[in-house]
Amino acid sequence: MSDLHASRRGFVKGAGAIAAGASIVAGSMQRAHGGADETIQVALIGCGGRGGGAARNALSVEGGNTKVVALVDVFESKLQSTAQNLAAQFPDQVDVPPERQFLGFDGYKQAMDHLKPGDVVILTTPLAFREVMFKYAIQRGLNVFMEKPVTADAPTSVRMLALAEEAKQKNLKVGVGLMCRHCDARGELFNRIQDGEIGEILALRAYRMAGPTGSAAVPPNPGGMSPLMYQIANFHGFLWLSGGAYSDFLIHNIDECCWMKDAWPVEAKGSGGRHYRGDKVDQNFDIYSVEYTFEDGTKLFLDGRTQPGCHQEFASYAHGTKAAATISARAHTPARCKIYDGQNYTKKEIAWQYGPKEKNPYQLEWDHLIEAIKEDKPYNEVERGVMASAVTSMGRMAAHTGQTITLEEFMEVDHEFSPNTELLTFDSDAPIMPDENGKYPIPNPGLTTEREYS
Repeated sequence: MSDLHASRRGFVKGAGAIAAGASIVAGSMQRAHGGADETIQVALIGCGGRGGGAARNALSVEGGNTKVVALVDVFESKLQSTAQNLAAQFPDQVDVPPERQFLGFDGYKQAMDHLKPGDVVILTTPLAFREVMFKYAIQRGLNVFMEKPVTADAPTSVRMLALAEEAKQKNLKVGVGLMCRHCDARGELFNRIQDGEIGEILALRAYRMAGPTGSAAVPPNPGGMSPLMYQIANFHGFLWLSGGAYSDFLIHNIDECCWMKDAWPVEAKGSGGRHYRGDKVDQNFDIYSVEYTFEDGTKLFLDGRTQPGCHQEFASYAHGTKAAATISARAHTPARCKIYDGQNYTKKEIAWQYGPKEKNPYQLEWDHLIEAIKEDKPYNEVERGVMASAVTSMGRMAAHTGQTITLEEFMEVDHEFSPNTELLTFDSDAPIMPDENGKYPIPNPGLTTEREYS
């Protein structure tokens, strides 16, 4: 058995052991930020909307003593906009002169080289660059916050798990942007479900049904940008960059349902299609419907849609043998968690609802990460992040191929979407290139069944 094959077997075998928690394991590296008054320097790599939001959360930790000292992006406009906005909002916590604003694919190295061991690097580029940058952060002895999804394919998932173990051995603190796991309301609901208040979970339902979202629907390249840069600018439209709309948008609903179940699904079957596409060139379906199965036979039914003029819903639910629960009611926050007397989601049947005003989980995940750094608490969310990403990708692949697929089978797929990401430059071809009509390869369920596109 090859080492890679053995690693994939181990991935599946260990899946159940890391479902509920953050897989927090102590290591041996001496902490660099033990003092309450010691400044933690932060480098932001990826200055888009999520990157800017993460930086603001990092700078807003009460007593965190954080300071942004470097910025990186491949788009000058995003770099400058984020630098100006952060400096305006946090004038005493932002020090990013032009010489620490790095434009380019190798800027992450230059930014991290300005940090000292124990500082924090924020990785909010599209996920294709996550492994490369995480590897360098570990080499530099840096704590990390990385956005979700963590991976989009099996080979990268295996390697990211290995990097997670390396980070643990160095006692590095690593947060993953599945912020719903830090939500107080969901946390109390999880405890109540585990205490049996809704009985045994029989089924879970999750929905993210909206109009066109993010950059999922990509029009033809008007010219002036290379295929590589155009794809990065519209990263939701391409599987190698984001896992597509399915992975980037639906992972939170999937993860919060798996949290309540305290397990990861072992099989998925699904369907989906492209409609009203016009001249769009992205790789996404407009609709996805996936049935996940857990080891005990329990189901998670997931529906995603990005079509205008249709019913909209952004929520997750649990059904137990005794009662039902709302995991999230409307987007990510506030969750508005509730438990009902029966299976009808009506006001008169509410048996419990979270009482206090909910704190923002985007901020809480940073409060918890900085606390772990300053108090040297074991903290590593990468294993859970990889599991959530792989389970999400398993459902996406089931819909894209039209096949029923197990988690073990998914982890045996050798199709790596972007095998040479570390070699990309402004002059590079993209991992997928448009044909003579400007179109990109798309999934063909039932026709292309061994991989998601050819």
